Amino acid sequence: MLLKSFLPNPALHKYVKNFGIVHFVFSEKESIPMKAYSPKPGDSIEFFLREPEYILYPGENEKTKKPSAVVNGQHTFVTNRYVGNDFLFLNISFQPGVLYRLTGIPSYELADTYLDAETVFSKEIRFVTEQLKNAGSYAEIISLAESFVLTLLTRRSKKEFHGIDTTAKILLQNPERVSMDWLAKEACLCSRQFERKFKERMGVSASLFARIARFDKAFQMKNAYPEKDLYSIAIQCGYYDYQHMVRDFKAFTHLTPTSFFELDNLAPERMFGLHE
Repeated sequence: MLLKSFLPNPALHKYVKNFGIVHFVFSEKESIPMKAYSPKPGDSIEFFLREPEYILYPGENEKTKKPSAVVNGQHTFVTNRYVGNDFLFLNISFQPGVLYRLTGIPSYELADTYLDAETVFSKEIRFVTEQLKNAGSYAEIISLAESFVLTLLTRRSKKEFHGIDTTAKILLQNPERVSMDWLAKEACLCSRQFERKFKERMGVSASLFARIARFDKAFQMKNAYPEKDLYSIAIQCGYYDYQHMVRDFKAFTHLTPTSFFELDNLAPERMFGLHE
């Protein structure tokens, strides 16, 4: 069983945050729990290499089967995900602005949704998906994923790099109380232009992006250090106090931190002693 993130080779550091592989195999008799997937900052391409994943959005009554490869936009709420008995998943998590530069699709059109990747990268995605499904090892999967990204970078570039991409990276690394006016100046834009272009390239406003990044930092910290109390986590992640963290958890998950972590403890990876 595997749930692990891999850093890209140095040539891809400017374009890819990480590659993630998840591989679970359940027996036919096991009841596989639902995964409440919390919002994370950024967009990605996801590949489902064995059995498919099904997703349920808030307010929907029926699960939807995802294609073998999807372009995943910035999400702002929890989605419920359901996997099969043999689940092998690859995620290519891009640095801010890279997916927009590769596709030219305004990122706000992808916010809180996903696209079949074949509609965006038709020939490239079909070929690499077949290669990935036939890979003989996790190392080969990563190697194929890196080659795929390099191919995209060589063949496709619909938009240029912009200072907005750097400011989003700053927010990822330091989501605690960064001034939006200061970021606008760093991008050489007025406040109105900054907000418009940030949403175009990242899918959401800069302030919401920062909140998601800070929320995810708190979520990851609690998973990494389950013995740490939530108040300490709130302060370390830049919240003014615990109640401000509670507000964000309720906004993104509709649950308090305690209730959401109780739900997360029922996720499929917990059956193998793993966590995000």
